Amino acid sequence: PDMTAVTADDLIEGTYPVQVDSSSDKFRITACELTVADGTMTAVMHMGGQGYLRVYMGTGEEAGAAPESDCIPFHEEPDGTHTFTVPVAVLDQALDCAAFSKNKEIWYDRTLVFRADSLPAEAFANLVTAESLGLADGEYITEVSLSGGSGKAKVESPAKLTVTGGKAVATLVWGSPNYDYMRVGEDKYLPIQTEGNATFEIPVPFFDRPFTAFADTTAMSEPHEVEYTITFDPASLTKQ
Repeated sequence: PDMTAVTADDLIEGTYPVQVDSSSDKFRITACELTVADGTMTAVMHMGGQGYLRVYMGTGEEAGAAPESDCIPFHEEPDGTHTFTVPVAVLDQALDCAAFSKNKEIWYDRTLVFRADSLPAEAFANLVTAESLGLADGEYITEVSLSGGSGKAKVESPAKLTVTGGKAVATLVWGSPNYDYMRVGEDKYLPIQTEGNATFEIPVPFFDRPFTAFADTTAMSEPHEVEYTITFDPASLTKQ
């Protein structure tokens, strides 16, 4: 509910991997590619199985009343799994998606959220970055907010920010020592100290909108990677 809608106008034309959250684990999307072109967005959703024959971007009631030509059939991949190519009106907002069950032959209501914070930085137009802000090399502090996981994890705010050559790196101090690495995209970052609360230096791809990062917690019986979103506030940047 606290997400801000992202439209095609906010993005640069191209095709990008995107995470899709589904309201049902029975409608599991294992991978998805978002294509932005001509002011519209479409997505190819790779499903975890073969349980649905067609989908409709609306409610089950609307799908049942619509002509079959308005519904989106599956495409069978070489491994036998199904994909659906669907229009995406907006990112970071709940979208109705009805799915027609092969076994039950009924429509099921699902809700999908295409996650803008999972897109690579180069997907965004008019990004607020250290370079676009014209930040001189040096050290800054900035407010940072964290969400995700169980909701109990915290990081210190404000955080230290180091700018070098138009690139920003944040020193993120967690409220617990129980993290052994962080990951942003495919890049993994280890703690910069061995005592006290877990502390990492991670890149800040942009300000003013959340981006996805992962932290591996050792507080459970086995280490477990947890997904978080992190937002740095450009209005609070103060040079030290």
